[in-house]
Amino acid sequence: MKREELPKDIIETLHKGVVIPALPLALNRKRKLDERRQRALMRYYLDAGSGGVAVAVHTTQFAIRQPEIGLFEPVLEIAKEEFDRFSLKKNKPLIRIAGVIGKTGQAVSEVQLAEKCGFHAALLSLAAFKGEPNHTILEHCRAVAEILPVIGFYLQPAVGGRMLDADFWREFAQIENVIAIKIAPFNRYQTLEVVRGVIESGRADQIALYTGNDDNIVVDLLTEYQIPFKQETHRKRIVGGLLGHWAVWNRSAVELLEKIHAGEFDKNIKQALILANKVTDANAAFFDAANNFAGCIAGLHEVLRRQGLLEGIWTLDEKEGLSPGQMKEIDRVYEAYPELNDDVFVAENRDRWLS
Repeated sequence: MKREELPKDIIETLHKGVVIPALPLALNRKRKLDERRQRALMRYYLDAGSGGVAVAVHTTQFAIRQPEIGLFEPVLEIAKEEFDRFSLKKNKPLIRIAGVIGKTGQAVSEVQLAEKCGFHAALLSLAAFKGEPNHTILEHCRAVAEILPVIGFYLQPAVGGRMLDADFWREFAQIENVIAIKIAPFNRYQTLEVVRGVIESGRADQIALYTGNDDNIVVDLLTEYQIPFKQETHRKRIVGGLLGHWAVWNRSAVELLEKIHAGEFDKNIKQALILANKVTDANAAFFDAANNFAGCIAGLHEVLRRQGLLEGIWTLDEKEGLSPGQMKEIDRVYEAYPELNDDVFVAENRDRWLS
């Protein structure tokens, strides 16, 4: 599928900017798929007002692809069914994004399955290409883009990503079937290099920028970049977020982005920056920044467990869980920033989502 074949309202929604959470994996105490709660998570995000969901990404756990686990296709299928159900009921455009990883053979196989399941775009991880030159990685990106529109992904090295310079992003953005980039290096210098590369590609108006910088969400969404290129000053904004952080407190995230788009913080930047620090502090607890993000998935699961959406915090890896002190940190931010959670919204709808 080429970008020209995507529904017009999907492209418009993508460029307007929406909340796109990264879908967690719902498991029971035997560490098997809990289909009822997996569906409930999808229903939560869609009813909360998210403009799409990213499935089979880091938050969904990359191990779903292992043959002995075999959950990659089932999770895509569950997401497809919930997308279809919601769209039929609400007639709302929803951006369907599938995570794609590995070297070219694996990535092509995964993107073909995503296309079969009706997904609009592939969020393309490049973590498998550590140490490879730009031209090798770009050939890989072009191969995937032949099958489905691509969303680039600058993943921070702390969780498996690699450094990618402005030259890479310039050439990547010139691939015609690239429609967006998730910027998630957790680094201001590297974020700026992505924006500069997109501007210099000549396709800036065709590529939507989304923050994945969970440490800088609000500031990313408030910032306008003005970058000189070829005797002109080009303006570009990060219009939305594709975030693991938005897998929790999702309704509040939707309300936040609506306020930013409406310009409610334009005349009170001090208030906006105070809010930005609160969100970052909460993220530090959920993502376990104190322990180099070792407990990031378990931290999100703990919030969803407290809300009754997950039964427990189990992951596919028995060794993975909350880090020492992380539970106390989650308790702290819950108490410190009650205005950021969406517990009331979840409590009002949870039984329906789980039915």
